[in-house]
Amino acid sequence: MSEINYAIQDDYPDDFAWCYGCGRLNKDGHHFRTGIEGEKTVTVYSPKPEHTALPGFVYGGLIASLIDCHGTGSAAIELHRLNGGTVGDGQEPPRFVTASLHVDFMKPTPHGVPLKAVGMVEKIHPKKFKVVTEVLAEGEVCAKGEVVAVVMPETFLKKE
Repeated sequence: MSEINYAIQDDYPDDFAWCYGCGRLNKDGHHFRTGIEGEKTVTVYSPKPEHTALPGFVYGGLIASLIDCHGTGSAAIELHRLNGGTVGDGQEPPRFVTASLHVDFMKPTPHGVPLKAVGMVEKIHPKKFKVVTEVLAEGEVCAKGEVVAVVMPETFLKKE
């Protein structure tokens, strides 16, 4: 399973890098990182021992969090691309917030193996994107999710 060499979250400004799921500056967070693999977006994550639901299986809340942050990161990648940018170009990408999150658990997710979230992005409005994600463990789909992500409202931006 490939690692993400450079993620869209690496270019989020410090003021917006605190998300518990994908914020690189949140010392207690998951540090999800979303990159590109071909035409799809990818996040790879290895659950920690505390992410246990039952012995041997991953807690569903972690999977939902993975789908959520993968969705907003994927939307940021797509809009950044539409604006002429690429992941890792050093330019500040657009930021998104979650408008909706839907998760279907297909089968119990085994613990102790890396999870791979793979997403497809669809633009549904100039400021709204739908991301359909599959979460795989050992090549098998364990969960599917859909995130509708919207460009972060101006009211969220820090006022100087």
